[in-house]
Order: sequence, then C-alpha cells, then structure tokens
Amino acid sequence: MPLSQVEDLVDTRLAPKISQLSGVGLVTISGGQKPAVRIQANPTALSSYGINLEDLRTSLTAASVNAAKGNFDGPRQNYQIDANDQLVSTGDYQRVVVAYRNGAPVMLTDVARVVNGVENNNQAGWMNTTPAVILNVQRQPGANTIAVVKSIKKLLPELKVNLPADVQVTTPPTSPSPSKPRWPTWSSSCC
Repeated sequence: MPLSQVEDLVDTRLAPKISQLSGVGLVTISGGQKPAVRIQANPTALSSYGINLEDLRTSLTAASVNAAKGNFDGPRQNYQIDANDQLVSTGDYQRVVVAYRNGAPVMLTDVARVVNGVENNNQAGWMNTTPAVILNVQRQPGANTIAVVKSIKKLLPELKVNLPADVQVTTPPTSPSPSKPRWPTWSSSCC
C-alpha cells in the first residue's frame, strides 16, 4: 500500500480515536506523505494555445472551489445552499476546461500531465528499514503517563481490526528490557 494511503488511514482512523482518550493532549503525525494531485504543465503546449501559466493557475483555482453557493430565504426559514466543488482526484482534474480556442474547449490534459503524488516527496518516516507513518502521542499536563499508555494499548486491537491486512501497527517498548539497553551504546578503541 502506498505510504500516502497509509497516511490517510492514520489521519482519519487512528489519530481521531486516540485523541479522544482521557489524558491524551496532542496527537501528531510525522513521516507520512499526504496525497496530492500533481499537475505538470507543458510550456510548449500552453504556448501553442496562447495560454500562460497564470491563466492555467487561475482556471484551476476557479474550477476547484469549496464555498457556499447561496441561500433560499423564506418568511420563517433560511436554507444555506452548499456544494463542494473541490477537485480531489486526477479524474476530476482531467475534465477541467482551462480555456476555449476557436469555439472548442482546451482541456487540462491537452496542456499538462495530471498524476497522483504526495504533497512533499522529500519527507519520509522509517521504522528500522520499513517506510512508516509515525503517530506521536503526547499526554495532557498532569495526566498519568502509564494510564495513558494503557488506554492506548487497550484501544489498539479495536483500531487494528478496521485497517487493511497489509498495514501493521507497532508500538515502541514502554520500559527497557534487562537484556537490551534502552539507549544506544558506543565503544571505541584508541592506538
């Protein structure tokens, strides 16, 4: 499973449930890669249609809007009309008309490549040698750390059931093992 999908699962299924536990103050995600749609403009194709990058940006911004559409006013009630026109997938973007030339629409796919990607492809998290999404949990001030850890560990089996089989949830040890030191050790020799 791509790390961007794992990030989405952690953000929508694990983090909200853990943040609701008593004693949990803050839940943050690191190392993940949020999904994004990347538009790779072709300057030559844009130029052939007489479109510049600012025109392309403006048309994309106008096509993907999440705003109120208006309202119905009645003598005793008022209804807000709300529709989400925000584009979220490559298929949505591929159908965008960026301009009209000679009475014909110029589609985004005529002047750009639309691909699934991630917001920041220079960001990553690792658990040993496996790409990972890291969920950082901080307790509320004054909360008992051991009680918070126990409540999270009690909730984890319930959360794991709702995850795909190829997503593994691991937790760090909460106390050092007598046979394994908690902190790394170094040795050196000289001369």
